Amino acid sequence: MNTNRHLKFLFNVGRDKPNSIRHKDTLCPFCNKENLAEILDEDGPIILVTNKYPTLEDTYQTVLIETDDCNADMSIYDKDHMRKLLSFGVKHWLHMEKSGKFKSVIFYKNHGPNSGGSIKHSHMQIVGLETIDYKDFLQDEYFEGITIHEADGCILNVSTKPQANFTEFNIIIDNIDKLDIMADNIQKIVHYILINYPAKCDSFNLFFYDWKGKIICKAVPRFVTSPLLLGYFISQTSSNIDKMAADIQQLYFKDSN
Repeated sequence: MNTNRHLKFLFNVGRDKPNSIRHKDTLCPFCNKENLAEILDEDGPIILVTNKYPTLEDTYQTVLIETDDCNADMSIYDKDHMRKLLSFGVKHWLHMEKSGKFKSVIFYKNHGPNSGGSIKHSHMQIVGLETIDYKDFLQDEYFEGITIHEADGCILNVSTKPQANFTEFNIIIDNIDKLDIMADNIQKIVHYILINYPAKCDSFNLFFYDWKGKIICKAVPRFVTSPLLLGYFISQTSSNIDKMAADIQQLYFKDSN
């Protein structure tokens, strides 16, 4: 097992990176296609580019621009666009993973001021890691939980032993042909986080895993990070996850139960 879990942040690159979340008057780097870095692939308004500000040493960083609407977010995409976006992203993530050029490849999304992101325009990132295998730090229990909905080869649950955050939702499929239903469930959970979560929440992360024959998306509402996690690597879970599961069933799956 590789115990290396540190990436070097390149400060000289990072300090020049635009931040449209903190600075509202910053021009959006994703709205002007002519100024993008190398375009690797595109499907209408969905564009994969090399990252113009590669801040992590020993990585290959790409950015997946989700839409040409700077004010749109994943909770309001039409269903066809959401499905096309997920299929496009997963295809490129798995292709990079299978290339053999990297120890592992991570696929994730930041949204909002507490997510670790810097650009408001909706996007995801696919990053090849040359020295770290993210799977070395995973455990099966991170993806186990109270089932909210299970149908059409897709399981949606809320973690009973979360990896890091109080609340973590897992969307799990064991067949790449089930990406459409995964996309639908991801969108429902993102909408729940931004609109119906018990505490006001404007930030979330999505993390994707290729784990033991399954494709998993972990959706995480984001707030200020717990000091117990930062200082002692102690994770916590919420006492109301049963109620959240019931609320999500009522709000988003009432007609299918």
